[in-house]
Amino acid sequence: MTKLTPADLMKLEDYSQARPQFRAEVLAHKKRRQVAVGDNLTLLFEDRRTVQMQVQEMLRIERIFEASGIQEELDAYNPLIPDGSNLKATCLIEFTDEQERRQRLTEMRGVEDQIYVQVPDFDRAKAIADEDMDRSDETKTAAVHFLRFEFSAPMIAAIKGGAPVLVGVDHAAYRAEVVLAEHVRDALAADFV
Repeated sequence: MTKLTPADLMKLEDYSQARPQFRAEVLAHKKRRQVAVGDNLTLLFEDRRTVQMQVQEMLRIERIFEASGIQEELDAYNPLIPDGSNLKATCLIEFTDEQERRQRLTEMRGVEDQIYVQVPDFDRAKAIADEDMDRSDETKTAAVHFLRFEFSAPMIAAIKGGAPVLVGVDHAAYRAEVVLAEHVRDALAADFV
């Protein structure tokens, strides 16, 4: 997938007018790329469209209109766009009760390294987490992580051919696995070149 450039973005005034419809379209698009793995961990598999909305929203919120500021946002978010042999995801760990959240994030330290995508008959594609910066420390994991999953050519061919795809977490404090719905698998398969 090609990275975003300033030419792919709307000017603030244009985005303001287009925003309601654009957001509705992208939110519907995101639903086809969102995977709940158990009750408290969600992966949003990013692509060019999801990143475009994130950049547009950041420009809007921060009122950025200068070329250098726009480029900084693109530089920050373009790494979330898949490169053709991988999937990239934002991982959200969610607990509504603050006290429970603190306790569980402590128990789940290192969970970001135990998330995987698997195609039957192949090894797990384990998450490569937080390449831009550490988000966890020696006492707890963060509630948000950025993940990359790398795939071999045979794995990609299997996914594109309709093989089932599993997404799971194998951590002592959090274990869950889900088989992707066909429409989600097909949306992710489009990320591969």
